[in-house]
Amino acid sequence: MFKEKLALVPNKPGSYQMKNKDGMIIYVGKAKNLKNRLKSYFTGTVTGKTAMLVNDIADFEYIVTSSELESLILEITLIKKYNPKYNILLKDDKSYPYIELTNEKYPRLRVVRNINRKKHKSHLYGPYPNVLAARKTVNMINRIYPLRKCEKMPKEVCLYYHIHECLGYCEKQVDEKKLSEMLDEIKMFLKGDSSIITEKIKQDMQRASESMNYEKALELKTMLEDIDITLQKQKIDLAKNYNFDLFAYYQDQNYLSIQVFFIREGLLFGRHGDIFYSIDDPKEEVLQYMVHFYERNNLLPKEIVISQDLDQELLKEYFKIKVTSPVRGDLKKLVDMAIDNCKVALHEQQETLKKNDETRLQAIEELKELLHLPRVSRMECFDNSHLFGTFYVGGMVVFEDFLPLKQEYRKYKISTEVKDDLHAMREVLYRRYYKVLMENLQKPDLIVIDGGETQVSVAKDIISQLHLDIPIIGLKKDEKHRTNQIIDENGHVLPVKKQSNLFLFFTKMQDEVHRYAISYHRSIKSKGALSSLLDVVPGIGEQRKKELLKHFGSLKKLKEASLDDLTKVLNKDVAWNLFQYLKEL
Repeated sequence: MFKEKLALVPNKPGSYQMKNKDGMIIYVGKAKNLKNRLKSYFTGTVTGKTAMLVNDIADFEYIVTSSELESLILEITLIKKYNPKYNILLKDDKSYPYIELTNEKYPRLRVVRNINRKKHKSHLYGPYPNVLAARKTVNMINRIYPLRKCEKMPKEVCLYYHIHECLGYCEKQVDEKKLSEMLDEIKMFLKGDSSIITEKIKQDMQRASESMNYEKALELKTMLEDIDITLQKQKIDLAKNYNFDLFAYYQDQNYLSIQVFFIREGLLFGRHGDIFYSIDDPKEEVLQYMVHFYERNNLLPKEIVISQDLDQELLKEYFKIKVTSPVRGDLKKLVDMAIDNCKVALHEQQETLKKNDETRLQAIEELKELLHLPRVSRMECFDNSHLFGTFYVGGMVVFEDFLPLKQEYRKYKISTEVKDDLHAMREVLYRRYYKVLMENLQKPDLIVIDGGETQVSVAKDIISQLHLDIPIIGLKKDEKHRTNQIIDENGHVLPVKKQSNLFLFFTKMQDEVHRYAISYHRSIKSKGALSSLLDVVPGIGEQRKKELLKHFGSLKKLKEASLDDLTKVLNKDVAWNLFQYLKEL
């Protein structure tokens, strides 16, 4: 298929981009030798997800670079820009929390994320893969040491001062020597030396027991246990107080297991692991993973340790920090231990992963055959929800190969004139696919509607008006609100057995979009907060919400406001929307 084009590819480093029939980039890679790497996709036998990629490829492009560093930078830039479906991507956008001891006159201790080290001058400890451990640690230290607790200094002492958990920095004279000693002890503890804090707790526990305050003694005993259990630090037999991140990997049957060890002050501070289906050279995918890992706002350490087969010089050039590949000694033993952990993690999950992947691939093939489509990958599923019989919101969830793409979920505020589900569905679908057209967004292979013949008919009408050609199906529920039938865009019931994997996946999709659509209204009802209530009113964004909160101050005063009062803050149309909405509360 690509024989003539492949013949023209040079034997040089660069980045390559695979495209589907719609011209969408579905995979980005890099190679020292572009010709050899690209030929490998189209010769020999491929299976599983690699076969799906190759079947999706309608064209490819490449960019020659002068060095492998340039090709890595280009590869990462393109992955960030296009978010290709077949590339290894981290499973969420969350960064690990750190414990911060602020660099203020009177420091505070807190848990922080998304840190810019260049702007941060405070003391940072971590990362903590377990956020609960970080919070427990901060709470424990704040109880033992009377640090400043408030974000902004109040005018007079608060409850923390009276319960001896603050020195009253706002109005009391603070002993600078005592404060300095306290901070030194906290820093020692956060670096792994718990001896001083442990001794303090034991003394307090003894005093509480002698005064027969057994409840306090038990609380302190639990705190001692938390030092071992919550922090989850493990001594490593290293000669020095090393500080580095260690990356190791292991591949088996196209599955790639990656482990990151966080070594701080010679301690195993924590670890993180991921398992992916691998479709490229595993060494290249580990490099991709490492770059994504640190671009997710995880702080770069002073040193990274890797196994010998990874490209040490390339990583050193890219990250501009020390990169080590030990060949002997304690660090080599630590790398081997991390690789063993990769193997254990993969073998524990491999059968489950294989079964899940096979199940999804079978369901996709069944769906393609059922709808007579050459490919079905991206599916967009819609549902609506309302509050008090009005004020509709819409929800869209996106699945790719029956896996959720949560970063692409969308919520829709619907105009207050809408009083029924069909008009709500019409507005949401029109807004979604008008935007797809205007902004040249990726079109789905299938639209899935939570509803029966009438809802599917509305969807069909909107898609036709916009001159789009996207298949539509509906998921009907029975009287018990369980998925009962799958219908096509003509209202015909599709022959899908309820016990089939395909029916099960669609049921999960329907449950997910329903959960997503009603979750916002549920949070409004449970919180009853003015800020949350305003979010559902069309035309009110963050700026207008702040103006309303500043002007009225409470829901009670806002409900008592006349239309004229509201127009002092909002324009007439938005004020009318809000006025009508508040009458229903």
